[in-house]
Amino acid sequence: MLEYLGHFSQDIAAFNVFRYITFRTGSAMITSFIMVFLFGPAIIAALRIRQGRGQPIRADGPQTHFKKAGTPTMGGLMILSGIIGSTLLWADLSNIYVWTVLMVTVGFGAIGFYDDYLKVTKQSHKGFSGKARLGLEFLIAGIACTLIAYAGTGSFATSLAFPFVKSLLIDLGWFYVVFAAFVVVGAGNAVNLTDGLDGLAIVPIMIACGAFGLIAYLSGNVNFANYLQIHYVFGTGELAVVCGAVIGAGLGFLWFNAPPAAIFMGDTGSLALGGMVGTIAVATKHELVLAIIGGLFVIEAMSVIIQVASFKLTGKRVFLMAPIHHHFEKLGWTESQVVVRFWIIAFMLAFVGLSTLKLR
Repeated sequence: MLEYLGHFSQDIAAFNVFRYITFRTGSAMITSFIMVFLFGPAIIAALRIRQGRGQPIRADGPQTHFKKAGTPTMGGLMILSGIIGSTLLWADLSNIYVWTVLMVTVGFGAIGFYDDYLKVTKQSHKGFSGKARLGLEFLIAGIACTLIAYAGTGSFATSLAFPFVKSLLIDLGWFYVVFAAFVVVGAGNAVNLTDGLDGLAIVPIMIACGAFGLIAYLSGNVNFANYLQIHYVFGTGELAVVCGAVIGAGLGFLWFNAPPAAIFMGDTGSLALGGMVGTIAVATKHELVLAIIGGLFVIEAMSVIIQVASFKLTGKRVFLMAPIHHHFEKLGWTESQVVVRFWIIAFMLAFVGLSTLKLR
């Protein structure tokens, strides 16, 4: 919205600042933080009243989690409100990538909200039907990835790029939409599985968005893209503004989610944020780099897959409890130790992922 003021920079020189993505990214970050920080207490109070006993606690989980009983969930509403409001204020609303990312964020957020609602009202971990949920996720992701492919240029729009090698592109044709949708859905559910401890998911999400905000900015700038020998994707620079909004909203949420959490993110937030990051990775042609930058989420998801597969095939469990963050709790790590150490892993993986920008 405010980006439009940049069109009047010839008449009012001060408006020139609204043309710069870096300025609007920083402004989006500050705006979303203020929104979440100011309205967060009212949202938490309203959710606490309406949810009563709050998010149900797993009976087979670590004993330390039982003291969290009664904590409200659906904190993703706070985050999404800050992201959407800030993005609409600071981003270029004529950009198809911005609207596509917002569509996935809102769509996945709505699915997560319904899942949270069922869990809270039934006081059970069995929420939305798994098949129906995945079906809706793939529908939303498929539409989004089709729009991204449509916005691209020629065969590059449906090609898979590889990190470390600029010249290697594989044109998947329209199968690319299926592959890209799988990336988006996988990212959403991987982040969802990671959200199990206070602050565990939100900080790695902010780290990933910081990394992809930089990638989006560089990929969307022809000069930087040519210098770094990465693929130039016209229009994706505007996604840096969205990533800035995520970081600001995440910081605001972390103020209330820091141990002991006053509210949980819930599927409302984790599914939406994961889908958002996955969509940005697809738009910037860094789908494979997402597996590195979001490596912590991959590890969490793989731990669940390995645990389930092992138990069905052999009747034995590989981990004391899955996802893997619970395994370390069972080993005796405190919650804060698990969270901070996983943050460190997320930071390191983000740096490794960003190194692919220069190592060509």
